[in-house]
Amino acid sequence: MSTYRTLASAARVLRQLRHDSRSIALMILVPCVMLLLLRYVFDGSPQTFDSIGASLLGIFPLITMFLVTSIATLRERTSGTLERLLAMPLGKGDLIAGYALAFGALAVVQSTLATGLALWVLGLDVTGSAWLLLLIALLDALLGTALGLFVSAFAASEFQAVQFMPAVIFPQLLLCGLFAPRDTMQPVLEWISHALPMSYAVDGMNEVLHHPDITGDFVRDVVIVAGCALLVLTLGAATLRRRTA
Repeated sequence: MSTYRTLASAARVLRQLRHDSRSIALMILVPCVMLLLLRYVFDGSPQTFDSIGASLLGIFPLITMFLVTSIATLRERTSGTLERLLAMPLGKGDLIAGYALAFGALAVVQSTLATGLALWVLGLDVTGSAWLLLLIALLDALLGTALGLFVSAFAASEFQAVQFMPAVIFPQLLLCGLFAPRDTMQPVLEWISHALPMSYAVDGMNEVLHHPDITGDFVRDVVIVAGCALLVLTLGAATLRRRTA
């Protein structure tokens, strides 16, 4: 890998995204809109918003980054752009790292806006630091980016990329502890939930929600989410194909 080629790849992706207003709106505005709707769905019960808002602050960015990244990467492969890029002195690692940096920059903007909206406009009540909440939200967005880059290698069309969402995201959403505590689930499902990164994303948000200081469990959750994102990016580079068969 080359730092120069990685940064050049990231700059190219950002230039392309600058002309794609729909993708930018999806990444940056949709999580904010979802949080706004959620707040007023529970307008008569603000404590309900406090109990699940922090978790969804991490889940919404993960989902939107997964969708946009998987479709954008697949579009480059089906259009032949990826094949031309890899014919140049540009390694798969450079390309994947460039995508991760570009979408990671947007993830910073997305997570900052969503966290600021939840805390200072919608009144989300958390015990811990807003910076810790932002850190988890950002890591969740980066995890969604990594998952999107990875699954795009196995899709032959944008429709198939979207179809991966029920297979990759929905099981994690059901088993992450948002709808029921994981220790009350059927033992097999509880065991599976321990292997899913979204479970630790939600656990990390809940640690910030209930504890004023950094806890050992919070550090564990951060390390696992970050490690999963790095692992999936590595797998994405290993499975990246030049074009769709």
